Amino acid sequence: MSTLRNAHALLSLSLRSIPQRLGSCLVGVIGIAGVVGVMVSVMAMAGALRRTVSDAGDPARAIVLRSGADAENASTLQRDVVAAVEAAPGIARVEGGQPLVSAEVLGAVTLRERSGNTRGEVTVRGVSPLALQLRPEMKLVAGRLMKSGVPEIIVGQAAQRQFAGLTLGSQVALRDAKWTVVGIFTSDGDAHESELLTDNETLLASSQRNVFQSVTVRLATPQSLSAFKAALTGNPAVAVDVFREDEYYQLQSLQTGRLLLVIIYLVGGIMSVGATFAALNTMYAMVSSRTIEIATVRALGFGRRAVVTAILLEGVIYAVIGALLGALLAWLLFGNTSFTTFTNASGQLVAQLQISARILASAATGAVMFGLVGALFPAVRAARLPIAIGMRAR
Repeated sequence: MSTLRNAHALLSLSLRSIPQRLGSCLVGVIGIAGVVGVMVSVMAMAGALRRTVSDAGDPARAIVLRSGADAENASTLQRDVVAAVEAAPGIARVEGGQPLVSAEVLGAVTLRERSGNTRGEVTVRGVSPLALQLRPEMKLVAGRLMKSGVPEIIVGQAAQRQFAGLTLGSQVALRDAKWTVVGIFTSDGDAHESELLTDNETLLASSQRNVFQSVTVRLATPQSLSAFKAALTGNPAVAVDVFREDEYYQLQSLQTGRLLLVIIYLVGGIMSVGATFAALNTMYAMVSSRTIEIATVRALGFGRRAVVTAILLEGVIYAVIGALLGALLAWLLFGNTSFTTFTNASGQLVAQLQISARILASAATGAVMFGLVGALFPAVRAARLPIAIGMRAR
C-alpha cells in the first residue's frame, strides 16, 4: 500500500510539472497519436475490403458456375445450361410461375475517378429483367430501370461517388457505343454497388458473345439448396458447380482480397513499426531527461518500485491521450470515405471505410501497450541508477 501511495504522490507531482516540460510531453502524445492513426486506418481498410465483398452474398440465393471455375470471370455457360438451371427444382418463382433467375455476363468500362486524373476499370454486369426482384437489397433510388435492347445502364451509388460521368443522363462509352445512365441504385454497400448494370442480352449482343458467365437464382427456401444442387450436379448433360451465394462470396473475399490484404497490412505494418519505434524512442527520451528529478525524489526517500509505478502510470496517461487524439484524427480524415482497389474480377471495387468501436478499442489497447513498454525500460534504468550518479546527470 505504501508503494501505491508513494506512486500516487509522485504521479501527482509529475503531472503538475507538465507545463515546465510541455514540449517533450506533446512529442510523446503526438508519437502515440501517429501510431494509433496508422493502426486505425490499416484495420479500417482491411475490414472495409472484407465487408464489401462478403456482404454481397445471401444464404437464400445460389450461384451456378461452369464446373471447375472458382469465379464468374473464369466461367462460361451455354444457353442450354441456363435453361437446365431454370428448370431445376427448389427455385423461388414470381406470380405466373416464372423462376427468379438471372443469367449474367460481365464486361468492363474505363472511367476517370472524381479525385483526379486516375482512371480505373468498373465492372458492367448484364442481368436478367428479374435481377432486382432476385436481389431485394438492390433498390432504385433515382431514375428508372434499363430497357432490353437499348444501350442503357443503371449505376451503383458507390461507383457514382467514386467515378466521374455517372450522373443521370450521362453517356458512357462502352463497346464502341454510347450507353445512357438512366438510373441509380443502392445495394447496402456491398460489391454490387461498385458496378454498372445493364440488360444481359443487350450486353451480349454489343460484345458479340452468346454465352453467359454465371446464373444466380433465388431459392424457394434456404433449405432448397440440396435439391437444387443435386438436380444439376447429377445431370450428365451439364457440367456445373453450385454454391450457396454467401459461401461463394466469403470464398471470393479470401481469394480476391488476400493479396490486397497482404499489401495493406505490409505497408501499414511498416508504417506502424516506424511510428511505434518513434513513439518508444520519444517515451524513452522523456524519462531519460528526468534523471535528476528521479534521483531527487529517491533521495527524499521514495523507493524504486514507487518511482517505476509512477512513470508507468504517467506513460499510460500519455498513451490514452494520444490514442484519443489519433482515433479522432483518423475518424476526421478517413471516417465514411471510400477507396478503390483492384480485384481479380473485371473491375475495381469501391469500399467504404467505417471506423468501428472494435477497431478503436484494438488501437487503444495497442497504444496503452506502447505507453507501458516505452516507459518501462527507461523507468527501470532511471530507478536503478545510483542516486549520486543520477544527481550529476545532464
